[in-house]
Amino acid sequence: MHQVSIVRACQLVRLSRTAYYRSSNRLAERDAPVIDALLALVATKARWGFWLCFKRLRALGHRWNHKRVYRVYCALRLNQVRRTKKRVLTRVRVPLDAAPVLNDTWAMDFMRDTLYDGRKYRIFNVLDEGNRECLAIEVATSLPSVRVTAVLDQLVALHGKPRRLRCDNGPEFIAEALRSWCDHHGILLQFIQPGNPNQNAYIERFNRTYRAEILDVWVFTSLAEVRALSEDWRQMYNTERPHQSLGDAPPSLFLPRNTTPDLSNINLCA
Repeated sequence: MHQVSIVRACQLVRLSRTAYYRSSNRLAERDAPVIDALLALVATKARWGFWLCFKRLRALGHRWNHKRVYRVYCALRLNQVRRTKKRVLTRVRVPLDAAPVLNDTWAMDFMRDTLYDGRKYRIFNVLDEGNRECLAIEVATSLPSVRVTAVLDQLVALHGKPRRLRCDNGPEFIAEALRSWCDHHGILLQFIQPGNPNQNAYIERFNRTYRAEILDVWVFTSLAEVRALSEDWRQMYNTERPHQSLGDAPPSLFLPRNTTPDLSNINLCA
C-alpha cells in the first residue's frame, strides 16, 4: 500500500524481521506442553515461584531450557507478585441501593487483558443490578465512547432502557458521546466517587468472577477465542451458575425477563 519493503518497514519501527515473520499461533502450539505443565503445577502450588516450578518440572522429567520455561511463565503472567494482606475493618459497610427490579440500574465497567502474543485488549461489561444478570461482554482492542453507546443501543433494543447507568469516572464514561446518548434516552448517568470502587460493587464482583473463571484460566491467541468463550460463559452465568446473594439461584431464575426481544431492529456492532 505504501510501497515500502518489509526490510525497510522493520527498520523504521525497529522490529526484528524474525519477529515479523513469526506466527503467534505457531508459537502457542509449540509451547502448549510447557503451558499445560505450568498451569497444572500452579493449580496446586499457587505460592511457588519460578525456580521452584522449574525445578519441579525437571524432577518430573521435563528437559525444557529454563529460558523457554521462564518466557512461557511470564507470558502466562505467573511472575506477578501475589500479595496477601490482613485488614482491620474501620468503617461500616453500607449496602448498595439496588432495587430488585429489572432495568432500574445497569452497572458498567472496563477490564483489560493480554493475548498470548502480547497484544492487549479491553473488555466492556454491563450488568443489571436488579438480578445480577450479565447483559453484555464486549471484547475489542479499542472501546471508545462511540462503541460503548453502540453496545448500549443493542441492549436497549433487546431489554428496554434502564432508569440509570452506574459507572466510574473513566474517559469513555465522562465523554460527551455517552452524556448525549443518556440525555437523548432520558437515562440518569450516575458516577461513583473517585477512588471508591465499592460504590460499584456488583460489577466489580462480577469482574473478579469473570477474571477468575475465564481470563486467568485460558490462554487466548485471538480476540475471536475470547469472544466465543466469554459469550458461552455469559450464558452459563445467567442461566446455570448459583449466585449466593440470590439464594443460590442463577439470575435468570431469580428474576426472569418476560419480554421477547424484537431482533429485527437491532444494529449489531462491527
